Amino acid sequence: MSFTDHIIAFLQNGGPFIYPIALVLIVGLAITIERWIYLSSAHRTNQKAFSLIANALKTGDVETISKHAQTNKAPVFDVLKSGIARLPQASRREDIEYAMEETVMEYMLRLEKRTPFIATLANIATLLGLLGTIMGLIAAFSAVASADPAEKANLLSSSISVAMNTTAFGLITAIPLILFHSSLQTKTATIVDSIEMAGIKLLNSLSFTQQDQNRG
Repeated sequence: MSFTDHIIAFLQNGGPFIYPIALVLIVGLAITIERWIYLSSAHRTNQKAFSLIANALKTGDVETISKHAQTNKAPVFDVLKSGIARLPQASRREDIEYAMEETVMEYMLRLEKRTPFIATLANIATLLGLLGTIMGLIAAFSAVASADPAEKANLLSSSISVAMNTTAFGLITAIPLILFHSSLQTKTATIVDSIEMAGIKLLNSLSFTQQDQNRG
């Protein structure tokens, strides 16, 4: 029997709860792929943006940053633009920082969108697997109670084996989804940290620039 045949037999012998768990797996994988593509694109866009404004961040060159921001849609540019726009009215460093933090929070909502669903689906898969096993065991013992004594042992062992398939498939679904959720969270945190780092670099360079102007 080939590997594919084993999988088909496993699914066929798992009982009715196999199908909702399979649906959970498909939905979870679809969300994972969509989020991974989106986050990877955002990460690459930000990396390109950083390479364009690395020197401008060090020197506090807001004109260069604003110029690149007009033709670039990277998230980091929107965050920096919100801080630069507050410069004329800002009397404290915190005023610029709060403006950038507000934009960062808006982007966090986009970056984290649908990611929590993956963890929820992993929990649902586990619970469906346990529920399927319990229902299978109940059906097995009910069938054994009215079966011929000579067949009870074989019937019970085969029924328990089928019931356990549901728990196994629930765990097979849940474990990868949990790993995918953790990976997406790590990727999201990396993007957010890089954006916040760019904002801090700009704030520090602007502070030094203002200090030099005051000394002058």
